Amino acid sequence: MDAPTFEQMPETLTVREVRLVVAQRGFRVRTLLLVTTMLDAQLYSKQELAEAFRCRWHVELDLRSIKCGGFAYRQTMNMSVLRCKTPAMVRKEIWMHLLAYNLMRTVMAEAAERAGIEPREVSFAGSMQTINAFGPLLMMAAADDARALTDILLKAIARHRVGDRPDRYEPRRAGVKRRAKPIALLTKPRALARRRLEKRATTKG
Repeated sequence: MDAPTFEQMPETLTVREVRLVVAQRGFRVRTLLLVTTMLDAQLYSKQELAEAFRCRWHVELDLRSIKCGGFAYRQTMNMSVLRCKTPAMVRKEIWMHLLAYNLMRTVMAEAAERAGIEPREVSFAGSMQTINAFGPLLMMAAADDARALTDILLKAIARHRVGDRPDRYEPRRAGVKRRAKPIALLTKPRALARRRLEKRATTKG
């Protein structure tokens, strides 16, 4: 945080403490203390705060979608590895990824609204695959055809659903049954590695 922003922060902050009893089987926590700036108990009930807190895991899924686009290592937004070489270009690369991600979410929200469902019910990976499939057609289509294709695109996106699984649990392990072969990674410039191999071969000869 820069100095001007810090100076605008208030010296004190009024918060509200809400104590919740967790009755859900399988949860380790039995009593939960939430601290919030939503002070109006009539407007923000304890139940609503509890439901909002349970939805926090969506943040992890959204970050994963930004990096991996849903199907890790297969369907990807290519943000897991940044390719620019200078700090300025890296910042631009990150902003472009975030722009593309927000555009994806906007299209998904519009598709969900037209279908009468919640945006969270639409699959990010499925939406990305559908948009990639429709992309060449939309770029070549005339204006009237593009509008018709857009309607079809939004309907197709809305059909890619994800289940409502707030209590789902999975082992925290990668779902890869066949292990990768233990091949050493190239950690030096290829030219340097080639010269070392050549030197080693000359020494043996």
